[in-house]
Amino acid sequence: MEMKKSVIAGLITASLLLSGCENQTSTVPKPSDSILNSFQKTIAAKNNDFGFNLYRELSSDGENIMISPTSVAMDLTMAYNGAQGDTKEAMAEVLKVKGYEIEELNKNNQALLYLLSTADPKVTLSIANSVWLNQDFEFASEFTNNVEAFYHAASQKLDFNDSNAANIINKWVKKNTQGLITEIVEPPVDSSSVLFLINAVYFKGEWTHQFDKNLTSDQIFLTQADQSVTVPMMYQSGSFSYFKGQNFQALRLPYGEENRMAMVLFLPDEDSSLEQFQSQLNSENWAGWLSSFEEKQGTLMLPRFTIAYEKSLNEALTSLGLGIAFKSGKADFSGMVTGDFGQNIFISEVKHKTFLQVDESGTEAAAVTSTGMTATSMPEYDFELKFNRPFFYAIQDSQTGAIVFMGAVQNPSN
Repeated sequence: MEMKKSVIAGLITASLLLSGCENQTSTVPKPSDSILNSFQKTIAAKNNDFGFNLYRELSSDGENIMISPTSVAMDLTMAYNGAQGDTKEAMAEVLKVKGYEIEELNKNNQALLYLLSTADPKVTLSIANSVWLNQDFEFASEFTNNVEAFYHAASQKLDFNDSNAANIINKWVKKNTQGLITEIVEPPVDSSSVLFLINAVYFKGEWTHQFDKNLTSDQIFLTQADQSVTVPMMYQSGSFSYFKGQNFQALRLPYGEENRMAMVLFLPDEDSSLEQFQSQLNSENWAGWLSSFEEKQGTLMLPRFTIAYEKSLNEALTSLGLGIAFKSGKADFSGMVTGDFGQNIFISEVKHKTFLQVDESGTEAAAVTSTGMTATSMPEYDFELKFNRPFFYAIQDSQTGAIVFMGAVQNPSN
């Protein structure tokens, strides 16, 4: 078979977050006790640090943003299993995992998949992986065995010349994002494509203390461009995990009943800015902030919003140092396939697509009576926090330390 070039058509991550009330049983098999006991939070922290770097590269004035560091890091680590030489070195540098053996990373991700999916009986968090292989190639057994064993990746060979190939892949994405992301691969599939590595994250969990819909009111939100928009603002009062940092305030809103999964919200002070806050985002500061939260009495006003975000990550990852992986003739993913084609494989695109909706109970469709604490009188509060200007948010599991989602709301009316 003569090939002028071969490409990895895409490392694709499709992630969505819905706060809601349904729960689904995890399908992730429980790893051995030795793998669970060897889980390292330090590696999860490395994924977070990579996520902060990627987030800063993608952030721009006035644009809502949402990425899943867990999703992108896991997808890239699957590809890392087939990288060699300078490409492998570049990926290790960008992913912040220099010094870690690939087996160590794989086992940690295997444990992470299980620990996240079983975090809370009232929260659904499913992470699904798949590998779609061009049937014209022979793939290295070590590569396919690793992604199947450690990432529980559904592995399937396809005829990429078949006009229905993209539909087959998109059907898997639709199923694993509960129908909210319906297309990630544009038909027709390039016939020179070698494979797609796809990671899909689905989150659904209702607030531990829900907002009372009767207390939601239209309020002014001041955007980055000093434009005023009117948005539905939810209200809640009571005891919160709260932190007053330098030039910002932060609040932790838990999901479910285990207090493990939570949205952590950061509001820059009025005389500061979201950009100033974002410049401080790194794993060291993050750890320091989270250790400083305390229970305080206060009031919270948070906009109800929906975000749909889609981005090619090529430019951002290149800026972070992964440019070699996108260059034909220079990238080396020879660990993925057998024969002489490995030196011709490069990444054509890393595409990331996310969806988020937040309302009083979680999902917009849920009609649940509020169980949160609401004010019937006006006691004295330690703080009054109104998210009426651009803010940063993250969804994190406190046990593993993994940040599943992070982003910024610049304009909740978009």
